[in-house]
Amino acid sequence: MSQYKDVRNHQNIDFTNLNTHPYNIMTILLLAGLTMIFVGLSGAYLYTRFNTHEPPIKMPLLFLINTAVLMASSWVLRKSKTFYLNDDTEGYQRTLLTTLILTLLFVMLQFLAWKQLWIQNPNIGTGNMRSYIYAISIIHFLHILGGLPFFIIFTFNAYMRLREPVSVLVYFSDPLKQLKLKLLTMYWRFLDLLWLYLVVFFWANYFIRI
Repeated sequence: MSQYKDVRNHQNIDFTNLNTHPYNIMTILLLAGLTMIFVGLSGAYLYTRFNTHEPPIKMPLLFLINTAVLMASSWVLRKSKTFYLNDDTEGYQRTLLTTLILTLLFVMLQFLAWKQLWIQNPNIGTGNMRSYIYAISIIHFLHILGGLPFFIIFTFNAYMRLREPVSVLVYFSDPLKQLKLKLLTMYWRFLDLLWLYLVVFFWANYFIRI
């Protein structure tokens, strides 16, 4: 009955254009704000480096492995939309769970990457460059952690509600579920591309000598 109640609660909402839904607008504003924050931090990093002439920091290779893991999670999550549109319950659940596992793997590997960063650069404990790398990567990391509870709940509901034919029909015909999947995919894709940008940015700064 809860599935039918969810549908009834949103019957009065016009879903013909999901782009105008408050959830969608709030997500876009959040991503726009994050973009400005990281653009500002990138600019501050460059300004500090060129004015203090501090040597660049070599990034651990584990950062590249983390990038591959995070990009893989984004690709798998995008596949879940195809399974959703095809009403493929098993494929939909499998891709959501796989994305969650890959994201948790990224979280664990990130701690190891920070440890490697410290070991590889033992003589710059008070340097601004490493402080920037830690600050920028931690801010990104916190937004991954911030999205995890929503993703875990979404995945849990997908497994709990897709058990009977009637509940499956209600779930896959609910426009709010489609919107939430779209926003989760958008958020994860943004964080993946942002991480890719950050890794390329820091590696490029390492190879560019001043």
